[in-house]
Amino acid sequence: MRHPHPGRRGVVATVAASLIALTAAQSATALPATAAPRAHAPSSAVTVAEDQAARAIAGSLSDASWRARVRHAALSSDEVAVTELAGPQLRPALADADRRIAAAKGLGADVGSLLRLRLGDDSMRGALASGVTPWVAAASSDEDVRTVTAYDSRGRAHRLDARTAPTHPVYVVDIDGSKALAAGLDVLRGELDRQGLTSSERRSAAPSSSASSASTAAAGFWTTRITQVRLSDDEEPWVKGDAEIYTLVTGFGQDGVVRVDPVDMPYLDNDGTTYSPNQILVNWSLYKYNLADAVMMEDDGSTNYRDLAKAIAGVLLTIADQGAYIPLVNAVMDAIPDDWWTDDPDYVDSWYTLARSDNGTRNGARGNGWMTLQPYFVEQF
Repeated sequence: MRHPHPGRRGVVATVAASLIALTAAQSATALPATAAPRAHAPSSAVTVAEDQAARAIAGSLSDASWRARVRHAALSSDEVAVTELAGPQLRPALADADRRIAAAKGLGADVGSLLRLRLGDDSMRGALASGVTPWVAAASSDEDVRTVTAYDSRGRAHRLDARTAPTHPVYVVDIDGSKALAAGLDVLRGELDRQGLTSSERRSAAPSSSASSASTAAAGFWTTRITQVRLSDDEEPWVKGDAEIYTLVTGFGQDGVVRVDPVDMPYLDNDGTTYSPNQILVNWSLYKYNLADAVMMEDDGSTNYRDLAKAIAGVLLTIADQGAYIPLVNAVMDAIPDDWWTDDPDYVDSWYTLARSDNGTRNGARGNGWMTLQPYFVEQF
């Protein structure tokens, strides 16, 4: 699931206003093995590494024994941890791609292998099972892509229609999005904490307003939880995998300093599907006012979480508490560099003025999704 997004100015203007196929036939033109067309060159360090891994894997499939091993794994699982599966000749190239991907996303080497291989579409299973040697393509982070370049075992490149799955089986080289997002949000939280936007020390140092509030806090705390959530249905290239969604909840902390709390939403894989997660979105004990904002984002693969945290902190730390709720959605989106809007991360939707008493369905400001919210008190044991 990927969501079309306008440029940053267009997004901000849309949210502010909310406030007051190509041919279906396969094209398989052979190109020189040395390079794909420059117009279709990968646009980020992550996709460069994925593309190089795709070429290496494609070349390795000339070995019949290895080809059969990969085929069995691809037919038996939705995703194959291809670096671990690879033999000594292929593994160094894939391990190098893994290291470059982790570095590009601001993740430590301890995250382990992120590269995954999957069959491009279920319609290809029959041809793959019959022994057809598959081509290999890198996943694209651009939801508007019109063609996909796949490589065969002889090093030739084939240009395919991105909107219609080819009849020839294609392996797609992607990253483990759930693993990368979980590790990335840890980095994001750590960097936001270092910048002073989520600090536990701040919370513990915040003065209690009264003995009664301390007693209430000791008994538990109020939250807002998501009982249902749904995002709009958009047509997507077959080469893409599931979405990796997270939400940045923002407001003023108990000490009057802006805070950001990232919330992972690993279940939100597909558009046009209603999910019932009963997930806590806002912990109101962390906020000074009875209002907060939420910005839902999608990691399309190339997000550098450390850079994202620094960009957000650089803007939000300049906003002073004026004794009343201040919308922070626009500030979060303004903090993201302009060039990120052309690739990653994708802006999905935003919700202004979430309150502890919200009980019902709230549509996103962009009109791309809705959430049903419910007050929920978390009791202490």
